[in-house]
Amino acid sequence: MIERVFIKQGIRKIELENYLKKELERAGFTGLEIVKTPLVTRIVLNVARPGLAIGKEGQNIKQLTEEIGKRFGIENPQLEIQETPQADLNATAIVNKMASLLERGYSWRSVGFRTVRDIMGAGAQGVELVLSGKLAGKGGRKRKQRIAEGYMKKVGAQTKLVDYAKASAYPKAGAIGIKLRIIRPGVVFPDKIDIEEAIKAKEEAEEAKEAEAVESKEEKEEEKAEEKEQPKKEEKEEKGKEKEEKPKKEKKAEKKEEKVGEKKEKEKKKAGKEKKAKGKKEKKGEVEKETPGKGKKEKK
Repeated sequence: MIERVFIKQGIRKIELENYLKKELERAGFTGLEIVKTPLVTRIVLNVARPGLAIGKEGQNIKQLTEEIGKRFGIENPQLEIQETPQADLNATAIVNKMASLLERGYSWRSVGFRTVRDIMGAGAQGVELVLSGKLAGKGGRKRKQRIAEGYMKKVGAQTKLVDYAKASAYPKAGAIGIKLRIIRPGVVFPDKIDIEEAIKAKEEAEEAKEAEAVESKEEKEEEKAEEKEQPKKEEKEEKGKEKEEKPKKEKKAEKKEEKVGEKKEKEKKKAGKEKKAKGKKEKKGEVEKETPGKGKKEKK
């Protein structure tokens, strides 16, 4: 019983893929991923040109979500569009593009040789393109044409590292099948590995990591030292400011003291003048007192 559930899910996914291929043909649809969550079923669409898939103000996405929910019975579908990395080296995107060009009426020679040239120009290690069907045109017999360049693996477990895709085009003359294999630039096969070079590369990578770790430690230590020095610098700056402020305060205090001293001197001078004036007045009074007594004595 459980197997039937998985089979139904697989059939539904294939139907959904075929539907999205037709709807997002211009956008360069390459694949999808369905992620189920308790609230929403997330459908991630891989597309070569995300702008065409989104549409103006997200109208295309809204229509697709509504139709997917109605047609396939998916509860709360939520579409997410991702740009396919290295679309020039993605086999499914290139095959779909070739099929659309052949259906428009382009000759298989121009399409096939140009695609192989573009793929190798993008940095691929090897390409193999096989076209089979009505290549001769109306009235001609079906035949197969192989266009290959570079290095290619076709047997064994290493074929999993090869990007493989196929499609079928339906021009007026008749059907044409397309098979494409691409070895991307970053792929390394086990039989192509030199042990000594691999060991050297590993050692170099480890040394580089150690050097980075040492540099990071030094940087952290420097940062810690700077953090410790910062309060000291702030204290020194504060002390310097205090030192600069002290002479200013001292100068102000000296000026005040000078003013106070000048006031005291002025007061002393005034007090001295007043004392002198009082002394003069007292002397005059004594003289006046003495003079009338003398006159009386003279009269007698």
